[in-house]
Amino acid sequence: MEDRLVYKVAAITGATGGIGAAVAKTLSQAGWHLVLSARSAEKLRALTSQLGPDVAVVPGDLRDSWLPSAMLSAAIEKFGRCDMCFNNAGLLEVGPIETIDIERVCDMVRVNVEGAFRVAYVFLQHFVREKTGHLINVSSVLGKKVRPTAGAYAATKFAIEALSEALRVELSKTDVQVSCIQPGLVISGFHDRWEVHPSKLMGIAEPLLPKDIARMVLFLLNQPSNVRIPQLMILPKGHEI
Repeated sequence: MEDRLVYKVAAITGATGGIGAAVAKTLSQAGWHLVLSARSAEKLRALTSQLGPDVAVVPGDLRDSWLPSAMLSAAIEKFGRCDMCFNNAGLLEVGPIETIDIERVCDMVRVNVEGAFRVAYVFLQHFVREKTGHLINVSSVLGKKVRPTAGAYAATKFAIEALSEALRVELSKTDVQVSCIQPGLVISGFHDRWEVHPSKLMGIAEPLLPKDIARMVLFLLNQPSNVRIPQLMILPKGHEI
């Protein structure tokens, strides 16, 4: 095993989605070792083929209670440490009251709230034991705002915001950090089922790209230890919200 001081290790959920994959690639290029999780083993293999040998994969659904602990165990077993968790996996279900799919909404809550909460606590318990670490939770601009037809999704992100702030305060005098990022409209697979892309609906000519979010994640991680950034909202030009 390499010297523990040579590299750092990040665990990423939702690693094959637009933002997750971009963060994985950006951190890999910056010298981080990675533990990646997503539902599709095939997509994980395709992603890791672009990243080199310093990657472990844990396929699984975030609704499975064993997954966060399995990711942490993979980091310790393969690399001897874990320094950061990018708590990113999520679902999006929106729609008017009359037609929204309630079962899909409940699945979203299981992933965006229950699954994300489990990830947060599993990794923070490890970070507290190690007296160092950084949890980055992915919220949304809709974790601060609401709009018609997206109330359930916004509610899941409001929950992430509340948890993140409480955890940050609890750990504020330690070397364990909690940050929450709030992306605006990002071009990713999130809106593949939409008949009209939200960029058209909102008149946004240049939505954010996943690499824009990845760059901000690296910015958070590159701050000196005395600098804390609890929240970081990232909006594209023209996002009127």
